[in-house]
Amino acid sequence: MPARDPAMGRRAFVVGSGAAALFTAAGPAGAAASEPVIVDGPLPDFHPLLKDELRFPLAWGTSPIRDFRAWRRAARAKVEEHLLVERDDTSYEPEFGEQRTELGDYTGELATFSVTRYGRVRGALLTPHGTGPFPAVLLLHDHGAKFDIGKEKLVRPWYDGETRLASAQAWADRYFSGRFLGDELARRGYVVLAVDALGWGDRGPITYEQQQALASNFYNLGSSLAGLMAREDVRAAGFLAGLDRVDRRRVAAVGFSMGAFRAWQTAALSDHVAAAASVCWMTGLKEVMVPGNNILRGQSSYCMLHPGLARYLDFPDVASIAAPRPMLFFHGAEDTLFPAEGVRVAYDKLRDVWRSRRAEERLHTKVWPDLGHVCTAPMQDELFTWLDTVL
Repeated sequence: MPARDPAMGRRAFVVGSGAAALFTAAGPAGAAASEPVIVDGPLPDFHPLLKDELRFPLAWGTSPIRDFRAWRRAARAKVEEHLLVERDDTSYEPEFGEQRTELGDYTGELATFSVTRYGRVRGALLTPHGTGPFPAVLLLHDHGAKFDIGKEKLVRPWYDGETRLASAQAWADRYFSGRFLGDELARRGYVVLAVDALGWGDRGPITYEQQQALASNFYNLGSSLAGLMAREDVRAAGFLAGLDRVDRRRVAAVGFSMGAFRAWQTAALSDHVAAAASVCWMTGLKEVMVPGNNILRGQSSYCMLHPGLARYLDFPDVASIAAPRPMLFFHGAEDTLFPAEGVRVAYDKLRDVWRSRRAEERLHTKVWPDLGHVCTAPMQDELFTWLDTVL
């Protein structure tokens, strides 16, 4: 065997053949036909070819299925297939009343229930004073690479020590204008449930560097971290809708950042969700898979990765399974996590679907100028008013 050219680095050896194949036929101007071109960062040099092959053939309007209800069933089944986690009908067996406290216009308590057959979780449950049943909101927390708090990012932790409260308040100050969304909603007359995802708060904390290994080990066990999160969110929605204090016809899923992803995903997968509001997580997949984007780092992305699903559906295609139910999508124009073109593509797709259902007025999309990856008080106020209108 001839000796390997020492001038060829490991990186060129790994991806050079793909680069040569990509650029021999149509290389950049002035580049030699045999000269390998290597993309900086973790994308393979032939990633444009991979993106070109993504046609999203099951998307509404592209799929050969023309009956919308039949399409919804087929699309939901395809998403569930790629979760790699089976449906779970384990009895919730709830326990209520832990750390029950009067918090002004509402009562807070910790409710423990079996979220899946794999374990029980402790959720923060807020109930307004008065006579129910009340409308309700499942609040889904963000990622933020901050794992010591989960549900506490959205509900003020009356039940815990000063350390967690201080961490939660700092998070609220950074992203939510100092507010806790759950407490604001409870004051407005909503029952609120917030639960930790695996790895956060009571169910963690993991570290940033452990995420990829955790996800890999799920795959090795024939399962999926993101799939489990999706199933747990659907189960939490069912638990909330089933409470006697809740009007099961008026349950919404609401989230920010990763929680926004979880909100529209839950609406797509659960008939218990009558409406969903997502702040700062919606894009076209192709438009976000670009050099330098945060999603390319791996790690955090595994919480939102369902392997192989992109061969069938784009992100807005999945969200569209919830049509024609009311849905809200907000984006900050200065949010560097989601390129403007990706947001435009996604919003256009969503509008086309709701328009096809003659339900354009039920879809509220908005880009907030001069704002980044945040959910500020004005954004919250508009979201709350929207919820009051649609629930």
